[in-house]
Amino acid sequence: MPTADYYAATAGARPPRPLLEGDIEANVCIVGAGFAGLATALGLLERGVKDVVVLEAEQVGFGASGRNGGFVFGGYSLDCADLLHQLGPRPAKATYDLTRVAVALIRSRIERHAIACDVVEGGALLVDWFRDDARLLQQQGLMAQHFGVHWEFIPRAQRAAHVDSPRYGAALLEPDAFHFHPLKYALGLAGAIESMGGAIHEQSRATAIVPAQGGLRVSTERACIQARHVVVAGGGYLRGLVPALERATLPIATYVMATEPLGDAVRQLIPSRAAIYDTRFAFDYYRVLNDTRLLWGGRISVRERSPADIARLLKHDMLKVFPSLHDVAIEHAWGGLMSYARHKMPQIGRLPNGAWYASGFGGHGVAPTTAAGEILAEAIALDAPVPKGFANYGLPRGFGSAGLAATQVTYAWLQLRDAWRAMRR
Repeated sequence: MPTADYYAATAGARPPRPLLEGDIEANVCIVGAGFAGLATALGLLERGVKDVVVLEAEQVGFGASGRNGGFVFGGYSLDCADLLHQLGPRPAKATYDLTRVAVALIRSRIERHAIACDVVEGGALLVDWFRDDARLLQQQGLMAQHFGVHWEFIPRAQRAAHVDSPRYGAALLEPDAFHFHPLKYALGLAGAIESMGGAIHEQSRATAIVPAQGGLRVSTERACIQARHVVVAGGGYLRGLVPALERATLPIATYVMATEPLGDAVRQLIPSRAAIYDTRFAFDYYRVLNDTRLLWGGRISVRERSPADIARLLKHDMLKVFPSLHDVAIEHAWGGLMSYARHKMPQIGRLPNGAWYASGFGGHGVAPTTAAGEILAEAIALDAPVPKGFANYGLPRGFGSAGLAATQVTYAWLQLRDAWRAMRR
């Protein structure tokens, strides 16, 4: 039987971070120690802001930030063609460029703070499930013309040098991408924050945020923080704290597994060091880990599942691509909730009560969460405006259980559409 969460099993020892007890004052209180909250805290400290306190209901990186596929690349959950259509050429490029800058910032923070997070430089490879070169070339042209990004086209005849499966056609390689151990990175950010004078309190769930003289008061079960600024950076586990954010968020479950170590055999199937995903709506994503395991993720659901169920579902998907792995053992399988917005874009802004927020990263969050942290740090430290590109998206209602049901139906329909398209090809 697979055990849960490869990342948690391999993250190493964690320093104790005490829960918050007693009333304190802070310049900035950040709720949530995932990538968005940690990036905001570090961005503030880098800009000279003092008295930054982070509250985490569980542990650093507990949610999607510590459980994701570990891909680091540009863009958002919203397709770039849709971003271009909705915002227009210049705002779309400016909004996309925030994530390109974020990728560079993540690299520099890993180096500056000596974060040992198993970085693998190799790009991200988009492989064509439908053997439709025209669509890949159209995507390549769109990225070059409107976003100033060159993705290398790899014909089908050469694609096996990167990933060897008869399932795929041609591919596009995004060379600036990389992949890493996301929980080790989150813990590294936490250590950097503490080394610069910030404080992080785990097992300290925020229960209320109310206006108070000179700012806002954040309550936990055992303490209160009086803060000039408050940032809510919760994701799929935000419950009952800020109704406006909860109404606008759909908590969606995603699944990941890791095989046993495969040794040299894995390089026969995947010679490339790239992280890999495909062109379906409901795509697989996977990468070779430093210990030669294959980490595999995919599927979207409105409910969480046991490690055994996740392993069964994802191994079925893996064997469609690599049937030779039928005897491989799945040693780890895990799932978790991510926050998803109906418009598929991050939700970044300020509430009427003065609290800032960053949520709704929708499964494509490593670079966008870092961008959000920079945006909020600039807003708080330098009174800079939130970029106009995000004003178009806001906090539309997710419609709770009805929205989750609609999401599941939509996902099933798009899976059928992908299957039909693949069969026709």
